[in-house]
Amino acid sequence: MKKIILFIFTCFAFLTYAENLPAEKARGFFFSIGVGPRLPVGSFSNESDLGYGFNLEFSYTDNEYLPIFIYAKAGFEQYPGSAEFYQTSDYNNLSTTSFPVVLGARYYFSPIMENVVLFMPLVEVSAVYNFFSRVHQFKPTSGRNNFTEEVSKFGFNAGVGISMFLVEIILNYNYFQSIQFVGVDLKVRLPLYISF
Repeated sequence: MKKIILFIFTCFAFLTYAENLPAEKARGFFFSIGVGPRLPVGSFSNESDLGYGFNLEFSYTDNEYLPIFIYAKAGFEQYPGSAEFYQTSDYNNLSTTSFPVVLGARYYFSPIMENVVLFMPLVEVSAVYNFFSRVHQFKPTSGRNNFTEEVSKFGFNAGVGISMFLVEIILNYNYFQSIQFVGVDLKVRLPLYISF
């Protein structure tokens, strides 16, 4: 409990009094778990339905970089095929699974509310490496063979959100060639290490 109180106080002090921080180094490492829906857009939405995903994230900041956090995360995402797509194609099943690895930066703006709960807007950008596995299963009458397609793609994402430090909600747009989607993550952040 003491660590959580220290964490909240430290983060609030950093953002409120960043220009008055002492010369010595203050830094922190944090761990987050995020989960939420994934909405396919563009051509990807023609063949896939609403999916879901979760991720694990490690982030770092210190008083030289505040209010910027550097982060790395890895995740798992699953997209089922669309029922409408099955009706108008030879497909019996089309399932997409992805494993993203992300490296990015997040910027926290000044709090918009701090009376009861601290609410801070944020923006983030990142580079993403994503391994996609797509299972293609066809109707018996199609005469086509089932197969699994595995492909790696590089892309990026950009997002906006609101943070209460221990809890964040982030909406982001993810772009890969021929696969784009919008994700929403509810994240819970825990401090791993804070030093002054």
